[in-house]
Amino acid sequence: MTETSIPSAEQSVDEVNEPTAATGEGDAAETGAGTSKKAASESELFAQSEIAADYIEGLLDILDYDGDIDELVSGGRPVVEVVGGRLQNLVGQRGATLEALQELARLAVFRQTGTPSRLLLDVGGYRATRRKELAAVAKNAVEKVKEHGEPVRLEPMSAFERKCVHDVVNAMSGVESESEGVEPNRRIIVRPAD
Repeated sequence: MTETSIPSAEQSVDEVNEPTAATGEGDAAETGAGTSKKAASESELFAQSEIAADYIEGLLDILDYDGDIDELVSGGRPVVEVVGGRLQNLVGQRGATLEALQELARLAVFRQTGTPSRLLLDVGGYRATRRKELAAVAKNAVEKVKEHGEPVRLEPMSAFERKCVHDVVNAMSGVESESEGVEPNRRIIVRPAD
C-alpha cells in the first residue's frame, strides 16, 4: 500500500504505517528527501493538526466539555492534544473512545485535504501515561523471553499500543517482536532474535 492510498475499512492508518519486527518500515517516507521538502511537509502536517483541532473543538462544544486544544507536529506526524478536567469520558475504557475520536478527526482531515492523515489525538495525557505502562509490559515480556527462551504472546492491542511495544522491544538486543492476527484481536509476539 502506498502513502497516498486509503486504508480499507478493516485497517486503520496506524496499521498501514506500523513497523513490523525490526524492519523500520515507513521510516524513509517520514524522513523526507531534502530540507525544502521537509519544510513544506511540516506546514502541511501543521495544517492537518489545525483542521483536526477545529473538528475536535466543535465536538467539545456540542458535548459541552471544556478543554484547551494544542496543535503541533511531533515525530513527523500531526498531533492534537486536549487538556482539561472532566475529559475521561473522551478517553473511554482502555482508550476506545479516544481511538474512535481520532479516526473521526482523521476523516475530517481527509475530507478537507483529500490526503489520509496519520494524526495522533491525545486527551488528558492518556497516551503518554499509556506509553509508560506499555514500556513496562514490553520490558517484562523481554525479561521472560530472555529467561525462558520461549516466545511471549501479549494481549490484543490497538495499533498505537502495538507501536509503543514494538519500539521498546526493537531497542533491546537479543529479542524481536511481530504483530499477528486481525483487528480487534491483533497482538504482539515477543521472541528470541535469530
